[in-house]
Amino acid sequence: MNKTDTVFCHKPADCIQEAFKDGKAFIPFITCGDPDLETTEKIVRSMAENGADLIELGIPFSDPTAEGPVIQEASLRALKSGATTDKIFDMVKRLRKNLFTPMVFMTYANVIFSYGADKFIGTCAKIGINGLILPDLPFEEKEEFDDICQKYGVALISLIAPTSQNRIAMIAGKAQGFVYIVSSLGVTGVRNEINTDIASLVKLVRENTQVPCAVGFGISTPMQAAKMAAISDGAIVGSAIVKLIAQYGRDAAEPVGQYVKEMKEAVLQT
Repeated sequence: MNKTDTVFCHKPADCIQEAFKDGKAFIPFITCGDPDLETTEKIVRSMAENGADLIELGIPFSDPTAEGPVIQEASLRALKSGATTDKIFDMVKRLRKNLFTPMVFMTYANVIFSYGADKFIGTCAKIGINGLILPDLPFEEKEEFDDICQKYGVALISLIAPTSQNRIAMIAGKAQGFVYIVSSLGVTGVRNEINTDIASLVKLVRENTQVPCAVGFGISTPMQAAKMAAISDGAIVGSAIVKLIAQYGRDAAEPVGQYVKEMKEAVLQT
């Protein structure tokens, strides 16, 4: 079944599990509004058509603390182009008329606070956003969003980093949707090598939850994606895709789609 032919799940969070049911998942990230929302919409469709199992939509923020320069610059371009939360919601509504690939927002707690948490998360559920990733939200402070997410059936996705060692069991035990394993310390960005002992992190996660886990931060080549997917349940790529968009601008849909196709083929070989 084509990703674009899948039907909506009754509960938004449940769709995330669908992304992993046919094997290893490839999860691309895009900054919404870079270079404009019309192009973003075309790129999302291209990614879905070329095998993306789940798509992370970044809502631009003026101070994206977890991001490296590539995604920081994309956020600034998006904000300058006029991207707003409401315009991104409208774009998702248009996409959801005939595209059913699971999608999650990656953004920052301030974006949700300023919009109003109940209104923001309720709208996510209404338009078909399946989960939220908030890299600046400590696990110990997730309750203020978690109750609202549970109310609307939207997954609040947990991140586990190499520094989470003593807290992995606790974080994994309450995981929803999927566990985002951060491969490297520091901010997002392309890396030549990933030297973290990901296998040990995945082992600890799997001992404490049946929720799938995918690895992100620093992955850019098919070889890296295949290596991370072999250890976990999938690979996440952001900066490498955002660099392609910076390079091709409004013509980025086709090259990004080709890149996604190559990366999906790589993870399936594991």
